[in-house]
Order: sequence, then C-alpha cells, then structure tokens
Amino acid sequence: MGTAQERPRTAPGAFTAFARFVLCGGAVGLASSFAVAALAARIPWILANALITVLSTLLATELHARFTFGAGNRATRRQHTQSAGSAAAAYAVTCAAMLALHQLVATPGTVVEQAVYLTASAFAGVARFAVLRLVVFARHRSQAVATVHSVRPLHATATVARTCVPTGLAELSRAA
Repeated sequence: MGTAQERPRTAPGAFTAFARFVLCGGAVGLASSFAVAALAARIPWILANALITVLSTLLATELHARFTFGAGNRATRRQHTQSAGSAAAAYAVTCAAMLALHQLVATPGTVVEQAVYLTASAFAGVARFAVLRLVVFARHRSQAVATVHSVRPLHATATVARTCVPTGLAELSRAA
C-alpha cells in the first residue's frame, strides 16, 4: 500500500475565501435559526440560543479551517478560541447597534430594526472575515515560525550575524 504524496494546499484568494465565508457562515446561520426555534420549544429560548450559538460557532470554525481558508485540516484550539472571540465581538456590535437604535427611536418599526440589524451584521461579518483570514487562519505566521525553527539553530544565526555584519558595513563604507 503506497502512500499518496500530499501537496501543500495554497490559500484561496480573498474573493474566493470571502465567497466561501459567506456560503459557510450563511448555511450555518440559517441552520442555526431553525435549530434555535426547534430547541426553544423544549427549553427556554435564551438557553437554546446560547447552546446553538456555541455549537454553530464550533461548526463554522471547522468549516472555515477546512474549506473557507483552504487549510484542509481541523481547527486548532487556538483557532477555535480566536474565532469565538471574533464571534463575540460581532455579537457585541449587533447588540450595540440595536441599543443605539432604541435610544434614538422610541418605537422603531420591524423594517427599521431589521435594516439596522442586518447592516450591523454585514459590517461585523466583513470585520470577522478579515480577522479570521489575517489572524486566525493566517498561514504566513505559522509557516514563517516553522521555517525559522527548521532552517538554522539560533547559535548558527548569531555566528553568521557576527561574521557577516562587519563585512557588510565595511563594504557599505567603501561604496560611499
């Protein structure tokens, strides 16, 4: 039984990753809304919402790790924690927008409430996408650290720096 040679996956471009983010997040969000309604028939709504929020964030993080950002691997504990933090921040943004609306308008209509909520959700979603892409699932950071650790031990780097820097400075002074 031969082993298949695995090629390193390349990260998708920003547009592709954003489309996948919207697809995965939208599907999980839609499923979550039905799950909350179904579960709320058996337990208090606030408890159902909290439980489904935790589960949907875990599921979405796995989907983003494996599909959206092209890693193809399970999400790490660090990625789950950071993703949960960005989800909590997005939740805070939507709550703040709704609180601001109710401070500014005594009895806003349903259409106005939905417009404010969806606008805040869109802004929070774009910000969350940026955080997930640039921080949580960023490949350059982990690859750079792995490269530094695997290329040359620290003592060799210090030796090279001591021997090369004076030579380089001497060459610069001769060129000037």
